[in-house]
Amino acid sequence: MGAIERSGYRFEPEFSVINQNGAVHVYQNGEFIEEITFTFSGEFPEHDQIEELVDKYCQQHHL
Repeated sequence: MGAIERSGYRFEPEFSVINQNGAVHVYQNGEFIEEITFTFSGEFPEHDQIEELVDKYCQQHHL
């Protein structure tokens, strides 16, 4: 799963299959802004789940 870019922000997902959790790191102009954490089940998080987290973040921050 690669990075997602929206409105000048870069969202980089990472996850642990063993722990069944993950995070999306939010960057703007290369500077770390914050981390969005999430949980999932199965072998890996669904791409739609990551997209939904990014969409929600963008809506909340008016991006």
